[in-house]
Amino acid sequence: MMSADTLVESLAEPVAAAAEAAATITPSALSLIPPITVLAIAIWLKRPILALVMGAIVGLFLLSPVGALDNFAETSLRVMQDETIGWLILVCGGFGSLIALLVHTGGAFAFGRAAQNVAKGRKSSLMMTCFLGIVIFVDDYLNALTVGETMKRITDKYKVSREMLAYVVDSTAAPICVLIPISTWAVFFGGLLVANDVAPAGDTSGIATYISAIPYMLYAWLAMIMVILVILGIVPIFGPMKKAELAAQQATLAAVDAPNSATTAQDTHSADDFAVQSFEQEFEQSDKSGGKLHNFLLPMIMLVGFTIWFEIDVWKGLLMTFAITLPLYLLQRLMSISEMMDQMIHGFKTMLPAICTVIAAFVFKDVCDQLGLPQYIIDNLAPYMSAQLLPALVFLSMAILAFATGSSWGIFAVSIPIVMPLAFAVEADIPLVIGALLSASSFGSQACFYSDSTVLAAQGSGCNLMSHALTQFPYAFAAAVLAFFGFLALA
Repeated sequence: MMSADTLVESLAEPVAAAAEAAATITPSALSLIPPITVLAIAIWLKRPILALVMGAIVGLFLLSPVGALDNFAETSLRVMQDETIGWLILVCGGFGSLIALLVHTGGAFAFGRAAQNVAKGRKSSLMMTCFLGIVIFVDDYLNALTVGETMKRITDKYKVSREMLAYVVDSTAAPICVLIPISTWAVFFGGLLVANDVAPAGDTSGIATYISAIPYMLYAWLAMIMVILVILGIVPIFGPMKKAELAAQQATLAAVDAPNSATTAQDTHSADDFAVQSFEQEFEQSDKSGGKLHNFLLPMIMLVGFTIWFEIDVWKGLLMTFAITLPLYLLQRLMSISEMMDQMIHGFKTMLPAICTVIAAFVFKDVCDQLGLPQYIIDNLAPYMSAQLLPALVFLSMAILAFATGSSWGIFAVSIPIVMPLAFAVEADIPLVIGALLSASSFGSQACFYSDSTVLAAQGSGCNLMSHALTQFPYAFAAAVLAFFGFLALA
């Protein structure tokens, strides 16, 4: 997303501040109350932003009932001043703006028409979605936002539920990015391995150490295999996903680009439906028949290419893509400058629910750090850890923590200074322990219903956020259980 050094530096101050705040209190079981509150409210009301804010407020009252208001003000300001949050707002909004341009010119529809020559049915359309998810490996945000947006009208044609589409998109976002050593995940985590003296002296970027752990990133491998087996019908569709699929197959679509009933029938009043409705309005106003394929492919190729060129910096990749795409559209007289600005502002607004959810998640994580939640969980597991049990227990504890807080990168940054010295002390297999940590991070990114990857996968696929989270969770959980036993076996 940013360069490794910038990302490590941007997270260093918030992590240090959280660690200092946590050191002033004794971690206890009370730190479990905020995550439980968030899960209860989110499942009950299906309002993730409200759930995160309420969880943060509960945590602040546990810290200091009298100073809760001041602490909330300071915490929210600290989060908003974080460079990572500023970057995230710009990138998410920038993706929304770019998508609005691609859709309005009809380029996305032209791609859909071309894809129909390959996607001849339900399975082939989902396999194509999976293939695009693998190809766009540079960044999970780039992946989640573009693949669903590209494929949802094609999968609608074959009455695939938006929930199934979002599951395929989410399963090929973080799990794929974590397995590719030139992705944003590799650059960021490689930098952390160097910063914490885990990588050997000769590995100045940490990438070689990261690559050594790729075979042991069991959850990522299993999540990718699981989604392919589900698409092929080898693993049956069950639970909430089966209901969503039945609803989609029984529905009559008014148009290829209309959302299926499994999406619109559920929680049409929720925050993320605002963005879905905005995108659908944009589709209605776009050029569905006259769009040119190159107006979609060129910006996408430029985005991936510039992102790699600028050392996996998605924001610089976006800026360069806009710098070339806007003149390209002007030369073709597709839109005037004022029309482009209107579309870009409209696209930025459609990303506001996703941006607000991620900001609320960062505030909640900061409060959990102040309560000492990571330290409490690690301290209670440490007495039971050995070289044989450490990888599995690290995966279990960090997966629970990543799922509860919605933090994948932040949890890794907080836990690695504690987990890795313990791994060296008990002489555990270091690549296996790193693989367990990264498996936990990718599980949290995919399974948590308010994580950035989950939010953006639902956003790009035009699916209700809670519906996506609940339908995919059984499959993510099954892969996590297999990964846990895999770590036990490998150790």
